Amino acid sequence: MPFSIVRDDISRVHADVLVNAANVRLAPGGGVCGALFSAAGFDEMRAACEAIGGCATGDAVATPAFNLPARWCVHAVGPIWRGGRAHEEELLHRCYRSAFARAVELGARSVAFPLISAGIYGFPVERALAIVREEVAALLEHHDEIELTLVVFERAVVQMGNALVEQVQEYIDDEYVDSSSFMRRDTGELERELRWMEDASAPLSVEMAEPVALPEYLREDDAPIVMPSASRPFVASSITAPGAAMPGAPSRAGTTLDAEIAQLVATLDAPFSTTLLALIDARGMTDAEAYHRANISRQLFSKIRGNESYRPSKQTVVALAIALELDMSATQDLLARAGFTLSKSSKFDVIVRFFIERGIYDLFQLNEVLFAYDLPLVGSV
Repeated sequence: MPFSIVRDDISRVHADVLVNAANVRLAPGGGVCGALFSAAGFDEMRAACEAIGGCATGDAVATPAFNLPARWCVHAVGPIWRGGRAHEEELLHRCYRSAFARAVELGARSVAFPLISAGIYGFPVERALAIVREEVAALLEHHDEIELTLVVFERAVVQMGNALVEQVQEYIDDEYVDSSSFMRRDTGELERELRWMEDASAPLSVEMAEPVALPEYLREDDAPIVMPSASRPFVASSITAPGAAMPGAPSRAGTTLDAEIAQLVATLDAPFSTTLLALIDARGMTDAEAYHRANISRQLFSKIRGNESYRPSKQTVVALAIALELDMSATQDLLARAGFTLSKSSKFDVIVRFFIERGIYDLFQLNEVLFAYDLPLVGSV
């Protein structure tokens, strides 16, 4: 996808450009800087940086990547946090712009970068993440062919930096845990379930009893699933042989069944692709605006547009729903046309519902929260 977040050591990430959180002297340091110098080949990287001589705060310079899994290393100098009184936010914006500009000049197709200034330089993580969102969006608006990856060493960094994480956790507690029948079963329920399991494992006799319902938490979609037990007669004639007509069903000779199937096929709902394009038009958006906002590539969008039968991933459909700012009903409808739904039994689904129900259509923030919970990000995958 054009923008993603990963938990890793940036010195091991494969990309055309790896961005170093550098200091003004371009000297070896700790953290990200130390890891990149060490993995690149300490002496080679130090010599390349010394040849440049230094870099002003907010600017960026490029060197070879040497032994790093990249072609180039871009050294970007972020500001030290001084309480917000020394234009730190403006400087951090400029720092990312400079780093991305160097990558574009080099012809890079992929860039991996750290959360600059949010470590020992003390920049508040929440503000640093907000600046990343803005600068990533600005770059991808004009260079959607570049893949950008924010690399963090700990998920806790993103958890601290996104104020919605705590609200999402409360929502999950309400909608995900509390709604689970399994979590709320009392001792009586457990005893009944154990009895049911004993009955179900016993040998079946020819004489069958009244149906015994499955425990509630094992059912799907409120289906009236039953298991047989001991005193209802088993009727062999109730089983239909493969290929045989069901009792009372019209014969194929009468073509009634064929006509009914033909009618059902003729009245199918519009496919996903057709529905999506109609929604984009209804929103007054261009295709480019839609796929940029959805964090999906132009190539993937072309597949969707050009093939009515194309079935996207659930993450892609959710990303498009967020991009189009659909309400819950419209989101569920769009998902259904690709064979999906949002339930209350999946943490991923519950988090997506949280954002849509509150009208928070910021895909970057949604992905930050999903990342904090170690869940798949939305967009093209």
